[in-house]
Amino acid sequence: MQSHLGELAALTTAVCWTFTAIAFESAGKKVGSLSVNIIRLVIAFALLSIYTFFTRGIGFPIDATGANWLWLLISGLIGFVIGDLFLFQAYVMIGSRISLLIMSAVPPITAIVGFLLLNERISLLGMVGMFITIGGIALVILSRSADEKKVKLAHPAKGLLFAFIGALGQAFGLIFSKLGMGDYNPFAATQIRIIAALVGFCIIITVGKKWKEIAASFQDKKAIRNISIGSFFGPFLGVSFSLLAVQHTATGIVSTITSISPILIIPASIMIFKEKVLPKEILGALISLIGVTFLFL
Repeated sequence: MQSHLGELAALTTAVCWTFTAIAFESAGKKVGSLSVNIIRLVIAFALLSIYTFFTRGIGFPIDATGANWLWLLISGLIGFVIGDLFLFQAYVMIGSRISLLIMSAVPPITAIVGFLLLNERISLLGMVGMFITIGGIALVILSRSADEKKVKLAHPAKGLLFAFIGALGQAFGLIFSKLGMGDYNPFAATQIRIIAALVGFCIIITVGKKWKEIAASFQDKKAIRNISIGSFFGPFLGVSFSLLAVQHTATGIVSTITSISPILIIPASIMIFKEKVLPKEILGALISLIGVTFLFL
């Protein structure tokens, strides 16, 4: 079990991010993506501080080295601020399901960057698993029009672009997290990333003069509830497990496993958002899950 700790942590991350995407899409449509971003970071930091106080005896990451702080702060700015700022807006514009599908671009990006910057190697079975997983996701994403000739965007181009920028943010955020974390505690490392994100979003909100809009968000109790749920499964559990994952396996493997979130979200799309799911999407889900099993061999 220990040999697959990274893969299991990545799978846990995928499940957490599925819950997060649903909660944040619902909240973002009510109070806006900027409010969701800053509020969820405050909630997540509070949860992490309580957790690390009881598990490490330190509520703040004061034992981190200078190198830890440098690379994790950069990771927080890239992943949480740039990546999530665009991803959460994509949730509002094209929905969490399509946004997560676009995020399937993360594995090849992460694997390539991991190879170039971290000299990571992936086994033959790992590469096969990656391609099978991505192939299953591609089956869900790609479609033709009714006449089988024309191919056109079924969603706003701006929303798709924002989701892709979010994918880039996640990929590079993972890489810089691995550079800065080493053997450091993943939950404390997440605290450092959130500190960077809080500073970044405070600057954005101040420059944009959006503080009144943020304050008004607290009047929507349902939105705050969904943000709280998303914060627990996202920046508290999900991000921390993703950092635990990259400590124990290659970043390309981690990003491939976590990319099954768009598959896991299908049942929620049917039950919560009343979306239609095609047979090929179910087939794509099965293929992707087969691909993930190769990463555990």
